[in-house]
Amino acid sequence: MVTMMGRKKAVRWWPLVLAAVALGIYLAWMLGTGERAGQDRVEATLIGGVLFLLWSVLWLALLSRLPWRTRVLYLLIVGALGFALVKSVRVRGVSGDLMPILGWRWSSGPGRSEALPTTGSASSLLTSQDLQRFSYPQFLGPTRNARVAGVELERDWTTNPPQERWRRPVGEAWSAFAIAAGLAITQEQDGDDETVVAYDLGSGEVRWVHRDPVRYETTIGGIGPRATPSISGDLVYSMGAKGLLNALDLATGERAWSRQVLDENGANVPEWGKSSSPLVVDDLVVVSVGGSEGRSLVAYNRKSGDPVWSAGDSKSWYSSPFVATLAGARQIVILNQPNVTGHRVDTGEIIWSYDWPSDQPNVAQPVQLSSGRLLVSSGYGVGSKLLSFWAEQPQQVSLKVSAEGIPELVSVPVGNLIAELVWESPRLKAKFANFVEHDGYIYGLDDGTMVCLDPDTGERCWKRGRYGHGQMILAGDLLIVQTEQGDIVLIDPQPDRLVELHRFTALEGKSWNSPALAGNLLLVRNDHEAVCYELPLAG
Repeated sequence: MVTMMGRKKAVRWWPLVLAAVALGIYLAWMLGTGERAGQDRVEATLIGGVLFLLWSVLWLALLSRLPWRTRVLYLLIVGALGFALVKSVRVRGVSGDLMPILGWRWSSGPGRSEALPTTGSASSLLTSQDLQRFSYPQFLGPTRNARVAGVELERDWTTNPPQERWRRPVGEAWSAFAIAAGLAITQEQDGDDETVVAYDLGSGEVRWVHRDPVRYETTIGGIGPRATPSISGDLVYSMGAKGLLNALDLATGERAWSRQVLDENGANVPEWGKSSSPLVVDDLVVVSVGGSEGRSLVAYNRKSGDPVWSAGDSKSWYSSPFVATLAGARQIVILNQPNVTGHRVDTGEIIWSYDWPSDQPNVAQPVQLSSGRLLVSSGYGVGSKLLSFWAEQPQQVSLKVSAEGIPELVSVPVGNLIAELVWESPRLKAKFANFVEHDGYIYGLDDGTMVCLDPDTGERCWKRGRYGHGQMILAGDLLIVQTEQGDIVLIDPQPDRLVELHRFTALEGKSWNSPALAGNLLLVRNDHEAVCYELPLAG
């Protein structure tokens, strides 16, 4: 007769099964319901997985009823595997949805694999006519809205594929290219130096390098500078990841002047580095600093670097200032941490302000629509709002001569403007991918998926195509999308459906840098490689 004391107890599986069922229900709820941000889904999966792993270890040690020798053996195996994983694998960064990107500890990572020369003298492969038409002088192009007019691209890239003109390694950074005078200029990290590098547009060879002893690095944000230079006249303006504003000679890279804008305006380095690109307007270079006591947005004389004006008390985030005309008033618009504001160009005076959710980074550029309204969007579950404007007082009209010598009438606000909400929608959550307007419709990446919105109502026309947190350019009537994974996608933007014309792989690995299109030369880069394509033209 077998006594109760001698009976072998069965393995107690139900606590583990119950935990697995609970995890499955939780993930199904998080992943399958609502307009949740991609990073919320990733965080839910990672947290759920870690909690289940910890519960599994606890179950094995205390609740499983396995023989003690078996428990100890399994615990030793789990511990050894965990130790080996920690010692051999490291987190190299995250995707746009905060998915960890892992790599071996002994590998060098994605940085530059060759020494960056301090000087260069490559001869350009471009003609004098090319130098005039190949221009993309600042972040998001000539008008800072990711639109390039006057170029008609071939739609059939299967019969007439883009031709690779050059490819080369680059230093780590999330900067894009600014293009003018036959030069493609970007920012990179080279060891302990933050650099501004000018490449020959035709050949990809280094023409000059400017160095500053600055290094920015975080696990989530990555390494190196993240703003894009601006080219105006004979000067290049660059913003470093820690707030160093440089004005460099376009031909040589020699420093004309510099300012440490964060230190002198009482501001701090943002969590993921200073990514706001300098804006050149009239005789000013304007930067979003984020200082208090009237030093949120600051303007310097573009030639001398002397301070001209400062305004606002809002902390800055990662968006860049741009020029817009709202309610007839030409102004500078900037999306800050707690608000979006409009400033007079000549004095910096705030002429309107609209509160914006501030619990998350605000990155994507607001877009002025053809209707004269302003569309603002953020990721992290916030969504979009369309604003309209009207003047409290009449506008004062004056005559201004543009940089090209063309006279134009400019409205200057005498009083303030009133910003009113037209609609708000969760259907476009532009995390850091910029969006565009085309033929009366909005096209953008809603947390990584392409959407088309009706700007009159905010209603979604369609949602298709998973491109990750990439970037885009509207070239004529075609949309060029650079995916987060490094593919280039040609899209015919239609309000009734997604029409993808062609796709090819340009880069390997995470590609957050904005593309640049000068004429029919497309320049794309990420944190370790850059490539220039000659796109086929229609006809």
